[in-house]
Amino acid sequence: MHNFVRSLKLALRYRWTMIGSVLCALAVAVLWGGNIGAVYPLVEVSLKGETLRDWSAKQVTYYREKVAQGDAELAALGPQADDSARRTLAAHRSAQASLLSTFEWLDAHVVVPYLNYSPFGTLVFVIGALIVGTMIKSVFLVFNQILVTRLAQLAVMDLRKEFFRRSLRCDLGRFTADGTGELMSRFTYDMENLLAAHSEFFGKLVREPLKMFACLAGAAVVSWRLLLFSLILTPPAALMIRWLAKALKRSNRKLMEEMSEMYEILDETFQGVKVVKAFTMERHERRRFHKSNKEFYKKSMRIGRYDALTRPLTEVLGIGTICVALLAGAYMVLNQATHIWFIRLSNEPITLSMMFVFYGMLAGTTDPARKLSEVFSRLQRGAAAADRIYQLMDRRPTVVNPRQPVPLPRHARDLVFENIAFHYTPDQPVLDGVSLVIRAGETIAIVGPNGCGKSTLVNLIPRFSDPVAGRVLLDGVDIRDGRLRELRAQIGIVTQETLLFDDTVYNNIKYGSPHATREQVVAAAQQAHAHRFIEEKLEHGYETVVGQRGSKLSGGQRQRIALARAILRDPAILILDEATSQVDLESEQVIHRVLEQFVRDRTAIIITHRLSTLALADRIVVMNAGRVLDVGTHAELLGRCDFYRRLHEIQFSEAAA
Repeated sequence: MHNFVRSLKLALRYRWTMIGSVLCALAVAVLWGGNIGAVYPLVEVSLKGETLRDWSAKQVTYYREKVAQGDAELAALGPQADDSARRTLAAHRSAQASLLSTFEWLDAHVVVPYLNYSPFGTLVFVIGALIVGTMIKSVFLVFNQILVTRLAQLAVMDLRKEFFRRSLRCDLGRFTADGTGELMSRFTYDMENLLAAHSEFFGKLVREPLKMFACLAGAAVVSWRLLLFSLILTPPAALMIRWLAKALKRSNRKLMEEMSEMYEILDETFQGVKVVKAFTMERHERRRFHKSNKEFYKKSMRIGRYDALTRPLTEVLGIGTICVALLAGAYMVLNQATHIWFIRLSNEPITLSMMFVFYGMLAGTTDPARKLSEVFSRLQRGAAAADRIYQLMDRRPTVVNPRQPVPLPRHARDLVFENIAFHYTPDQPVLDGVSLVIRAGETIAIVGPNGCGKSTLVNLIPRFSDPVAGRVLLDGVDIRDGRLRELRAQIGIVTQETLLFDDTVYNNIKYGSPHATREQVVAAAQQAHAHRFIEEKLEHGYETVVGQRGSKLSGGQRQRIALARAILRDPAILILDEATSQVDLESEQVIHRVLEQFVRDRTAIIITHRLSTLALADRIVVMNAGRVLDVGTHAELLGRCDFYRRLHEIQFSEAAA
């Protein structure tokens, strides 16, 4: 429950809402117990044909006699009397005197001036007070539920924001390892379960125990010893509930893990629906989803079985408690006894009307207990959800800002990879001893077979990952010593899989340069050769919404908008990772013309397999198996690097075909 408590602490930021909800719950509890307490005047006064004035006078007389009797008993104690006996009598006499003062005040200031009704009038007054009390209780209940909803929603809203913020801080590799389905499950299903648990905690878990306490306090006023005797079944029930709590939390955690699996399957299937249909794998995907869905059903049924035990357990406890009280109370009333099995349960015999009140108060605890049994399962589900959410939130990113960052002025000298080593797991190195110097303003092309470490190497520049050995120096400064924001502000990236957001063309170009003017956005689009098709082919021009991941645009259009986004950022370092591999020949030629102009006077690093793209490079870096084999111009490499020559021949034959 530790993580669930952490989530509850978020509500402390809204202490006035919390205080308001607790005060409303307290008012509901007091009125709940007070309404049940109306049984006493109905039985003791109205149904006996008495008035409140008669009853009040009798109480005053009765307690005066009790006080006088206590004085006489104290006076009768001799000097040799036991001190404990003297203290017991003195305490009893003091309690009787306190009750006498209370009834004298009520008689003089309340009953005689305002409640001096006939017996039927007294009955009408009690019933009227009961109706009014119920209405007032309902008003407080409405306000309590509104405040509880507000408190729970605000706390979970803050948690969502913090979870999203920390998710964005995670290392890039973490998103690949966890999968979007896992993250989406925690953002949606887990958060909804946590929200429900917060609502139950601040609502029923505060309100219903207060109602129970009000009833138990009323029963204790009648006879606290009899109340303790009646609760003899509580300890074994508490042990059973504790076992159920652990089982429910464990089962809910497994259920949420299965929901994450379902999210992964849905995400993969819907994202790759074209491949699914092209290879007629609908039946396979249905089977895969059915298997996960069936597992979810089995885990849900396990929770359902535990839930089914919760309510009967509380009902048996409630009925058992009332039955014990009924038997003990009936014995005491019928025999006018104060003891059961040599156990003192009352100082004086209990009257029938007092016993009715006692039973009414105990019965009043059953409804809150029933509602608490419904809360129980949701709290365990919320606790499991909190564990899963905080499990991700507590992960510390490995790529962080230094404690004392060094300023990173705009890149003007060189970019140096110094004996770089990198791996995801120690037994599978990705980069091994890579050293490379890139001069400012130079265009470098990196070539090599798939999996040789090209993308991993360039991902070290914006610190998507940090090397496990070696350094990356920007103008002589280790990039790990600078602020991430200052470093990445100098870098523009265009990747093979161009990602556009489900927003307008204008906002997609402006993404990453929020302070750019419209004129600057248009100028960047013109430089990227995108302005013409935006104005002529898109229905609303720059205000056209491109759809999820840019689905309403062609590959070439998406790539040119992405290029315009990078141009607008005016980066000192431009990274192109297979930026033209998925566009048609015409779009590729347009993009090359753009790049020829744009890479001037800025450092450009291009990962490519295209011969035409190599023409943009001042030097070419040849990589294989995580190492740099050679660096040189195209002509130099053809003359001295056999590996490059083979790559060139393969590419040339594919291009000719």
